[in-house]
Amino acid sequence: MRKDIIYFGVTIAFIAIISSGFKAFKQESVTGFHIDDSEVFEYRVPSKDESVKLNFSIPYTGNTYIGFTQALGVKESAGIYTLVNPYGYMGKYQFGRSTLRHIGVYNFKNFLNNPNLQEDAFYALLCINKWELRKEIKNYSGRIINGIKITESGLLAAAHLAGASSVKAYLRSNGKNGFRDGFGTSLRSYIKRFNGYDTSNVISNRFAKVTTN
Repeated sequence: MRKDIIYFGVTIAFIAIISSGFKAFKQESVTGFHIDDSEVFEYRVPSKDESVKLNFSIPYTGNTYIGFTQALGVKESAGIYTLVNPYGYMGKYQFGRSTLRHIGVYNFKNFLNNPNLQEDAFYALLCINKWELRKEIKNYSGRIINGIKITESGLLAAAHLAGASSVKAYLRSNGKNGFRDGFGTSLRSYIKRFNGYDTSNVISNRFAKVTTN
């Protein structure tokens, strides 16, 4: 009996020691995200499956301006107006907050829920980039760099991805000075993917702002 009591006591003590080594998992908050506390709103980030493969049907609109906006919007966000990516870029065309402020957008919650405003913002940024790249569009259109024909729409799309200055550096280095975003998308791929669209209705304007409220 004494041995049984000692064995039972040792067993209980062993279980207690082992159990004390396990603690409940505590969820930690992620700091440094791009949205301030004063700008908190509902958003969705693409899942891993969505990032790998997206299934959708796109109406054929040819090489028109509408076709250009649809193609770029699908590439940026699968055409989802309310999407915010892991880096904090938002909307159908994945705008950063500093760019939005530059073209006159300050209410980001309203921006995410207003498709017309997003289209207006995209056009305003195209106008600015067309002004920034006016010389490059004139001097490089029709030339072949890295096996790709340079067109106005391709350069505007690349500027949306990487900024006009990166496009200038790419062209002036004859394609040697490239750029990739956080997901590995290259400037060269945008020049290729979006070349040949009709963007003649985009008016070069250094001071373009949104007009939609």
